[in-house]
Amino acid sequence: MTIDVTVVAADERSADRDVDVDVGRWERLAVDVLLDRRAQGELTLTFVDTDEIAALNAEYMGKQGPTDVLSFPLDALGDAAPEGLLLGDVVVCPAVAAQQYGEHAGTLDDELALLVVHGVLHVLGHDHAEADEAEEMRALELQLLTAHHWRSDPPDGFRLVHSDDPGDDHGGDPAGDPADES
Repeated sequence: MTIDVTVVAADERSADRDVDVDVGRWERLAVDVLLDRRAQGELTLTFVDTDEIAALNAEYMGKQGPTDVLSFPLDALGDAAPEGLLLGDVVVCPAVAAQQYGEHAGTLDDELALLVVHGVLHVLGHDHAEADEAEEMRALELQLLTAHHWRSDPPDGFRLVHSDDPGDDHGGDPAGDPADES
C-alpha cells in the first residue's frame, strides 16, 4: 500500500520574527510523523504571530491570550482514506515557544519539534483530556521525537509537560473542534 502524504507549511508571521523558523525542517518532521502513523492525506502547518494565535484561541477555544499550538482536524479519519483527504491544520506560535521552552522541552529546537508532533497527533485524533489518554499521547510524542527529531535518546532536560502543570487539564475534541496546546 502506498501512503500519500502532503504537508503544506508556511511562515505567515508579519511580526514576532525574533525566532528563526526553518519551515522545511518542520514540514519534514510533520511528514515523518504522518508516515510513521500511516496517515494519508494533506495537512497544513502554519507558523503565526502571537496576535493571530490569540485570535484563533479566542474564536475556537474560548480562551484569552496566545497559546503555543492549535490543531484543527478537518475530515473524519477512517481505515480507507479517500484520495485528497484533508487531515487538518496545525498552527504554531514560535514566539510563545520561545517564552516557554526553558520550563517545558528544555531547548527552543525541542520545543518547536514537540509542538509540531503534538499538533499533528491532535489532527490524527489523539487527545489528552483524560489521564490515560495523556499518558498514551505523551508516550507516542516521545517515541516520534526519538525516531524523527533526535534520532537517538532524548537529551537531558527534555520534558513533555510544563513544570508548573499540576496535571493535564486542557483538551479538545478530536472529532472536529480544534484541539488545544501542549
